[in-house]
Amino acid sequence: MSLQHFSTKDRILYAAEELFAQQGFASTSLRQVTSRADVNIAAVNYHFGSKDNLVNEVFRRRMDVMSAQRLDALQRALEAAPGQLEPILAAFVEPALAMAQDRHGGGAFIRVIARTYAENNDRLRKFLSDQYGHVLREFAKAIAGCVSGLGKEELYWRLDFLSGALTYAMADFGLIKRPSGVSEATHRQRAAQALIRFAAAGFQAEAH
Repeated sequence: MSLQHFSTKDRILYAAEELFAQQGFASTSLRQVTSRADVNIAAVNYHFGSKDNLVNEVFRRRMDVMSAQRLDALQRALEAAPGQLEPILAAFVEPALAMAQDRHGGGAFIRVIARTYAENNDRLRKFLSDQYGHVLREFAKAIAGCVSGLGKEELYWRLDFLSGALTYAMADFGLIKRPSGVSEATHRQRAAQALIRFAAAGFQAEAH
């Protein structure tokens, strides 16, 4: 992707996102970011102050939008279909899959998310928990209202499994590739529907 028509700040963010996706957080230096973005180190310091803050902002610019979309969709689902599980799950799944198809770096950001699972970065995980944990809590509360017999720990295990499956589906490393002649939008819709049905069955399964 050519970065020249973006602002300096956005060029840095796109460059960092691509490098973090390719190399991980620990292996990417600020010098590599500045070289990719064609800026000097002073620009990174001016806009972000530190590498840790740059990592945070790479997440914030995507996650803020997706989180707002999820919460808006959740509210609509609760109003339109109270007590129904699948619309709640759709509110969680569909905005994430849409972001994965964003042609302006969405695919790279999914690989960045995968890096947070692969790398032992407690500071980053705390940042994500502090900033976006409330979104998961809202979904957990809504899901709990649709299923019975699940304790809090079991509920959060299943929500964690859904998050992992969603990340896998977003990254498109699975067995199901987009068939020839099927549009990205249709493929994404089919993936969402299959994952929602799968997750609904999982949440409704009897707890042991």
